Amino acid sequence: MSERASIPKRDPEEVPERENGIEEVTTGSQSVIAALEQAGVEHAFGVQGGAIMPVYDALYDSSINHITMAHEQGAAHAADAYGIVTGEPGLAMATSGPGATNLVTGIADAAMDSDPLIALTGQVATDFVGNDAFQETDTTGITMPITKQNYFADHSDTVGDDVSEAFALAEKGRQGPTLVDLPKDITKGETDQWPNPPKTPETHDEPVEADESAVEAAVTALEDAERPLILSGGGVVKSEASEELRSFAHEQEIPVITTMPGLGTFPETDDLSLGMAGMHGTGAANMAVTNCDVLLGVGTRFDDRLTGGVDTFAPDADIIHVEIDPAEISKNIEADYPLVGDAKRVLEQIDDAMTDAPEADQWREQCQIWTEEYPLTYETPDDEPLKPQYVVETFDELADDDAIVTTGVGQHQMWAAQFWTYEYPRTWVSSNGLGTMGYGVPSAIGAKIGAPDTEVVAFDGDGSFLMTIQELSVAVRENLDITYVVLNNEAIGMVRQWQDGFYEGRRMASEYPWVPEFDKLAEAFGARGFRLEEPEDVEETIQAAREYDGPAVIDAIIDPAENVFPMVPSGGDNGLFALNEQHLEMI
Repeated sequence: MSERASIPKRDPEEVPERENGIEEVTTGSQSVIAALEQAGVEHAFGVQGGAIMPVYDALYDSSINHITMAHEQGAAHAADAYGIVTGEPGLAMATSGPGATNLVTGIADAAMDSDPLIALTGQVATDFVGNDAFQETDTTGITMPITKQNYFADHSDTVGDDVSEAFALAEKGRQGPTLVDLPKDITKGETDQWPNPPKTPETHDEPVEADESAVEAAVTALEDAERPLILSGGGVVKSEASEELRSFAHEQEIPVITTMPGLGTFPETDDLSLGMAGMHGTGAANMAVTNCDVLLGVGTRFDDRLTGGVDTFAPDADIIHVEIDPAEISKNIEADYPLVGDAKRVLEQIDDAMTDAPEADQWREQCQIWTEEYPLTYETPDDEPLKPQYVVETFDELADDDAIVTTGVGQHQMWAAQFWTYEYPRTWVSSNGLGTMGYGVPSAIGAKIGAPDTEVVAFDGDGSFLMTIQELSVAVRENLDITYVVLNNEAIGMVRQWQDGFYEGRRMASEYPWVPEFDKLAEAFGARGFRLEEPEDVEETIQAAREYDGPAVIDAIIDPAENVFPMVPSGGDNGLFALNEQHLEMI
């Protein structure tokens, strides 16, 4: 294997030393950067361009570390992952026109998963707006449906306040993306107005505590339950409520399932853990949700990949729904006991109000039987190629307990969700709601910048990896210690699986007749490349990649026929999951 390419280092004498931050505001762009510094922003991910150039010029004197990405979509995904790992809004920057539109996928991704993100986009000067000027796009119009709030900055004196408010809104309440569109004349314009600290507008409602009478009613239902179940969602991560949820589950001895965004909110090694529920959830989790009589759903929007058919989801259960956004209550699943408030505080309210734990010994025994009856397994015949599940399991055994896993989207994402053991929140970084292929490479960069002392591994598929492989250059340039594992089946594997299962095996545009050798491509980028084909080489190869100080890429050539199971067909009954192809044909 060739040595990592030599990356030229800039002579520090070539560039004057930067200041420690903005100390005086004389332009709109300086006010923008002062607002970011005042909000505590430490890192930004972006791509330069004409209309955003005044802001970048002010960034030159800032304490904020800027990571130049290869593509604006990569900047948005990196900033998104940074927000997931740190809990603080990630910052993505781009110029006008195509720079802004290239951010759109990442902004929509953050909106679907309620991830804290602030996007700053350049815009043509206000005199040119609406004239189809060079690199002009109606950025606020395009992004209005996928942001919590967006702003068209219209004055140099107030542009810093726009940024401050956007930051506060991205972070407070139900987190999500915000955007500030920055016309060039506004950022170049003169001002002496120092921006206000981050603060949400007075009209912004941030529910914290649920109504006490609603809590009491929900608690009564929970105490009387014979088959209680806790569903832990991504909102538990956002509100830092994992400890409260774990304590409550243990005190009341209630089994726990998670959504995919909720992975890590409850330790999967715990006896009460039944794993992830939904389309590719565990048999135990799906049997439990189908048979429970009271379901305490915390921080979840009950999306279709979790519920399957809404008529068959938890059909015999009273639903207690803890959710910070009242718009999500009864949107998909009717809530019998709606508890609007912050997950952390509402869990405390429920815990304080509980006087008797539900009598559920038989239920817990039944859940344990399901766990033993439906383990996550896979076959490893000697005459078949390398199994992706084995690669994920082996890496899990070798990695640090608190390692962060990022993924692209597809079969590899599901294998990473199923066969990695999640013990802590903020260790699962993925595109859960939007399902964005290409998320894996840049998100690993954002995760590593956000948690530099934590091991980061990215599982990707060959199709997903090809969509954002250019960001590997950023990982090399920044010398980030990330291990990328490409589970390579020369196909868009999940599409191929669906075509085999639901389209009579008509594989249209899902298989690649040829793919690059990703280990060699990694070397060309300046990373370390490894090729993995045999099961007996898995542990040694993974260890070598982990020990390499810098980005490494393992091109794992896996069985192209391997599929993701268990599987609930779209809109199906969670209790009627398929364990293999033959089961799927019978459903």
